[in-house]
Amino acid sequence: MTQNFLSLSDNPSAALTHLDEQGQAQMVDVSGKAQTVREAIAVGRVRMLPETLTAIAAGNTPKGDVLATARLAGIMAAKQTANLIPLCHPLPIHKVDVQITPNPNLPGYHIQAIVKIKAETGVEMEALTAVAIAALTLYDMAKGLEKSICIEDIHLLSKTGGKSGDYHNQD
Repeated sequence: MTQNFLSLSDNPSAALTHLDEQGQAQMVDVSGKAQTVREAIAVGRVRMLPETLTAIAAGNTPKGDVLATARLAGIMAAKQTANLIPLCHPLPIHKVDVQITPNPNLPGYHIQAIVKIKAETGVEMEALTAVAIAALTLYDMAKGLEKSICIEDIHLLSKTGGKSGDYHNQD
């Protein structure tokens, strides 16, 4: 099952699960759900001047290896998502893969995170968090070269597994 967009008016039974009957935030009870293999892929971009891209690629930055540090930060962030986003469940993450690829046409970097688990709930937030923190770390590591670096277009590319089925972004 592939979904693109579901509005509450299209499906009134699709209630916001993080709200109780009084409209207060709650952590969803997933104890009755079956454990299934779930995977999410998120992406984002970091736009910069061509000179900054060249300096990072050459390893000529004031803080050291920008890409290795950003990649590691993304992996660590995925594992800490429940500590950062209040209603996320702590998850037994089985795989986190963060790829940071140069794109001279941007100019900048494309970031992709793949997170995989076997659990009762999805892993989309972990993939999105990995991309966001990798991008922020790339900015932090390169801000000495350029302050106008722009983080943009962080979004979920796909997710598989779970009761709601698969989702694939049509971008």
